[in-house]
Amino acid sequence: MPHKTVVVGGGAAGLGAAGGVKAADPANEVVVYTQFEDVAYSPCGIPYVHGKEIETFEALFLAEKEAYVRAGIDVHYQTEVTAIDVRRKTIQVAGEGEVSWDRLVIATGFHYADPGVPGSDLDGLYYVKNIRQAMEWDKVIDRAKVAVVVNATPLGLEMVTALAHRGIETHLIDPHPWPLAEMADPDIMAPVEESWRELGVKLHFNTTLKAFLGSGRVRSVLTSQGELPADFAVVATHKEPENRLAAQAGLKTGPTGGLIVDERMATSAPDVFAAGDCAELPHGVTGVGLQGLTGSHAYAQGKVAGFNAGGGSKSYQPVYIPWGTPAGKWIIGGASFGETTAKALGIPYVLGAADGISRARYYPGVKKVRVKLLAEPGSLRLIGAQMVGGEGIKERADFLATAIKFGLTLNDLAVMENVYSPAIGALNEPIAVAAQNGVNAAGKG
Repeated sequence: MPHKTVVVGGGAAGLGAAGGVKAADPANEVVVYTQFEDVAYSPCGIPYVHGKEIETFEALFLAEKEAYVRAGIDVHYQTEVTAIDVRRKTIQVAGEGEVSWDRLVIATGFHYADPGVPGSDLDGLYYVKNIRQAMEWDKVIDRAKVAVVVNATPLGLEMVTALAHRGIETHLIDPHPWPLAEMADPDIMAPVEESWRELGVKLHFNTTLKAFLGSGRVRSVLTSQGELPADFAVVATHKEPENRLAAQAGLKTGPTGGLIVDERMATSAPDVFAAGDCAELPHGVTGVGLQGLTGSHAYAQGKVAGFNAGGGSKSYQPVYIPWGTPAGKWIIGGASFGETTAKALGIPYVLGAADGISRARYYPGVKKVRVKLLAEPGSLRLIGAQMVGGEGIKERADFLATAIKFGLTLNDLAVMENVYSPAIGALNEPIAVAAQNGVNAAGKG
């Protein structure tokens, strides 16, 4: 029987959910509330417009607003939901009052962690998220000569490269000894650091943020190593789940702060689902809860949440997290986790690593590829991988995440078949060579 689903949030998870509700039953009513001017654009593309790899912000929009009207999705733009009542099945909406629902999907996304230092209220601090704000910030970037990026998170990596491409003197500060240190291994990131230095980026690791300085607007950034001038600063702190309303409504959250959901993306409250950055999902190997994954994860979660809210039945499986991003002149990526995370969690592993090439050695444009594989001792079942190279990283990450999910071993990968064509693939696939080295390291070769 058709019913009404309300979706709070208009990002990838929210619009995925709206589509899922309609896919379950086209007669379902679905209403989406978003505090922003737009829905369903790619915020992940914003750094690449700033870096001029993408020509216009308009290219990031997935569809015109009229498309959602035609699909029967009622989107309320620039509208704030102020409260959720799961017992009465209502929400409070600014300017609209009380709105009832039969099913609710929470897709409220994330906010950047507060830097927690003096001057955090100054103008000139850029939190990359909203596309309309990004359009205005691009004009600021045009006039800027020097910028500071705070924290070498995935967004921080992208913005450092983008600003360097714009010819801006760019400083990166981070409290860790290397970029992306909470998830990436130092040998994977070393080529990235080198390429940033070639681009003129000033790197400040083992350096903590102390304050933003200025009168009304930031003019410099105070760090544990001294003061850095800044026409503006990109604040790329950790993405925290935006769950204030959900927590006030009594929904259960996990250690990450994300909403606890089951395989149906159902929360602790009846008829309430959640998806995207506000939800916590189990890691397929460790079972540890994870939050703040990629846009592809958010959209897929939203589709499952919406389909189930709409009366259908689908499951979302534990995540194995294929990931990748350009950084400097390189591309980094992986699946599941690398050595840094394994050591932090006390997970034993066998390591297989190899340095290879992306094409035949004599073909123009050949790039280096470094592959690291982590396997379970004894069984040699693959449990993690990380890579750095010039091309082919995304495809390898996707493949390796699937290999981990379905229990392939280093022995399996050591004899894998691979494409050999001088223009697109080398004679020896680096994954296979890394697996062979891992088998030998385990004494099973």
